[in-house]
Amino acid sequence: MTGRWRSSFAFRLQQDESRWSEAKLILNSFLIILLVGTVLLVQPSSHNGQVTVIDALFTATSAISVTGLGVVDTGTVFTLQGQIFLILLMEIGGLGQMTMTVLLLALLSKRVSLRQQVLAKEALGQEGSINIVRLVKRIILFAFIAQLIGTALMAIRWVPEMGWEHGVYVSFFHAASAFNNAGFSLFANNLMDYRDDSLISLTICALLILGGIGFSVIMDVVRQRRWRRLKLHSKLMLTGTPLLLLIGTLVFWALEHNNHGTLAGASFGHQMLAAFFHSASARTAGFNTVDIGHFTAPALLFMMALMFIGAGTSSTGGGIKVTTFAVVILATRAFLTKQPHTSAFGRTISAQAVTRSLAIIIVSAMVLFVAMFLLMITEKLPFDKIMFEVVSAFATVGLSTGITSSLTPIGKVILVLVMICGRLGPLTLAFMLARPTESRIRYPEENVYTG
Repeated sequence: MTGRWRSSFAFRLQQDESRWSEAKLILNSFLIILLVGTVLLVQPSSHNGQVTVIDALFTATSAISVTGLGVVDTGTVFTLQGQIFLILLMEIGGLGQMTMTVLLLALLSKRVSLRQQVLAKEALGQEGSINIVRLVKRIILFAFIAQLIGTALMAIRWVPEMGWEHGVYVSFFHAASAFNNAGFSLFANNLMDYRDDSLISLTICALLILGGIGFSVIMDVVRQRRWRRLKLHSKLMLTGTPLLLLIGTLVFWALEHNNHGTLAGASFGHQMLAAFFHSASARTAGFNTVDIGHFTAPALLFMMALMFIGAGTSSTGGGIKVTTFAVVILATRAFLTKQPHTSAFGRTISAQAVTRSLAIIIVSAMVLFVAMFLLMITEKLPFDKIMFEVVSAFATVGLSTGITSSLTPIGKVILVLVMICGRLGPLTLAFMLARPTESRIRYPEENVYTG
């Protein structure tokens, strides 16, 4: 073994050790925040006596993973103190624990370590030499302004109904929940009373789309301002997001406009508004203006597909991500048309990005299969409802057909693990379980018959 080969081998091994260590750090910080959140929510002053430790753990996980699945009614079971704790957990979960860590260190005038900078840059989808503290401050400011505008718009409707103090508070709670793609609502039936209210529906949609498109895309658009200068990632997000919204709106309207349990009876404009709302919400927001349990089977299946795809990388949303889905589709097209490389917008997508995207989908499918299998053993519920609930939890969406509160304690713990896996990313946890080892061995190549 030459000295140069040894040093290269040692450097790569050190990189793998660092990545494995970073994965542990991300998981540990998430679990610490989750533990603190559970303790805060289980306090007697945070609820009216109907919250058990399991329910507090489930709710805290749902909040920090910005899922929105609930085993109790948020607006009536949790006190004002408990609801404020939920807002804090949603903000931390939506913006990311590394982002909040960098902000906290900056506020305390503490030095941000190199590892913390690397983790924050990776979480925010940034490359090269940047001032991470300044970037984090801008992201926090953007999130605050977006939520403030959302609060002001929804207050136009809710202040006259509820009074200044309560109306503004309800508006801010839903603005924070929407921007962070959490889906928590203070109303027992979510937003079903506002199905035909364009102000509430469009404001919620605007917030969740802003939060779900990804901070890296927003920063890229602000910096470049011209389409041809944007990064390939931004171009894929800015074309994929509207396309998914349009397809989702048309499909939901086509499947549900004659369904008396959802859209039938409403005017064409209100039907399209509700269809658009659920097309946007299905990709990790979790709000609903009609009863999800009354959707037709084809609509629920299509909604599961949208939930699985999710939002953007480095966003407040979940799922496998729009760009992951886009890369796999483009790679499939390249294979079928016998193109040597996967490309889009005049740029070649690296083989590593294609392999990573395929790995994300495979590991995600494995997680979903195991979770569904276990819940079918522990719960006496229909297969389609279990399937919908698991996909919703994994994609951190929060939409439910109404079975969450009826789950057994074991079932709730299974969904807690699914939400954690979905928020941290399946590859982060898989990377910890399958610790990588460097190998310089290359075996003879041989064909395998597939398909």
